[in-house]
Amino acid sequence: MSETHPDLEQQIAILKQQLAQAQKMTALGELVSTTTHEFNNVLMTIINYAKLGLRYKDDASRAKAFEKILAAGQRASKITNSVLGVARNRSDAFEPTDLCSLVEESMVLMEREFSKYRIQVDKQLNKVPEVVANGNQIQQVLLNLLINARQAVQERGQVLIKVEHDETSNTVDLVVRDNGAGIAAEKLRRIFDPFFSTKSGPDETGKGGTGLGLSSCRDIIDAHRGKIRVESSVGKGTCFTIKLPVAKKTPRRAPISSNSSEITAASVVSQ
Repeated sequence: MSETHPDLEQQIAILKQQLAQAQKMTALGELVSTTTHEFNNVLMTIINYAKLGLRYKDDASRAKAFEKILAAGQRASKITNSVLGVARNRSDAFEPTDLCSLVEESMVLMEREFSKYRIQVDKQLNKVPEVVANGNQIQQVLLNLLINARQAVQERGQVLIKVEHDETSNTVDLVVRDNGAGIAAEKLRRIFDPFFSTKSGPDETGKGGTGLGLSSCRDIIDAHRGKIRVESSVGKGTCFTIKLPVAKKTPRRAPISSNSSEITAASVVSQ
């Protein structure tokens, strides 16, 4: 009996899935190396204030030590939860997703990276409806754009992250803008091509330069029936805008109990 082989389209689909997973693990590896240093700083804060509380017996000193230990512990919890959020296997399904929460979770992971280079981050997270999305995949796109923005700006540069509702197109827009070197027009038109990179290779931190990041980002956004566009001016900076469809709420009938009146609820489905 002859062995059956997947056709070409199936093979391409399998390779794309494997590439997406590899991209995710690469991003996770980069972030773990960054957050490990931050987590170590948090531990040193806990240890030092614990020693302070043991050394001084007065209530004021001990209260201060406990407050600092509690704050550091809460910071450590946010870091680990954010890393686990990237690492864990969320549902493969597209479901109602809060983009602002994804931004906040991602910024916990990137905070030390931006602080190290003294980059000013302006977050403008407006109240927006949920979008139809796979949380892991959109976070992968966001982290890629944030890493690119960090690499594009000089020390003490600026990065804007904005989430807003475009009522005209009924999308939620995610904007990542930097005031870095910008991209020349002849390179800008190829920026989403596989294996094309504006970078000569990984920087001193080992990040970037494969030419796969933005190509993967476009594939993910296309799969979400969204749009991604880029605008850039040499010497002024680059702006990426992602537009994702809003989750549509449709009424459905709730179960009617024997001793209650009829009620309605809302379920969320994709557009």
